[in-house]
Amino acid sequence: MSEYEKLVDQYIEAWNATDPATRRAAIDALFTPDVTFVDPMSTARGPGEIDWLIAGVQSQFPGFVISRLGPVDGHHDQARFTWEAGLPGQPAPVAGFDVVTIAPDGRINQVLGFLDRTP
Repeated sequence: MSEYEKLVDQYIEAWNATDPATRRAAIDALFTPDVTFVDPMSTARGPGEIDWLIAGVQSQFPGFVISRLGPVDGHHDQARFTWEAGLPGQPAPVAGFDVVTIAPDGRINQVLGFLDRTP
């Protein structure tokens, strides 16, 4: 497994963490203090806003699990990957791809999200 895949899998684990303390610890370990997140539906700056964003998505879509689809494509401290989200054992109604930029310390400092399928 590449370093890019490990980082992306940690990112997805943070999105799937439903315990607030566990999620926040994962976020603090994963993102730089000045991280930015943008997708067509939301923006966030800093780990606190990303935590709030994830909690909101989990509230809006209870029980949804995010899964990485296929390999992670990475080079020059950036990586892209596809994902889907839905209830386990059912067709996923949400899918997209994200591009992350990685800081010199190995943490994510930017997320650019794209939605390919929404309910």
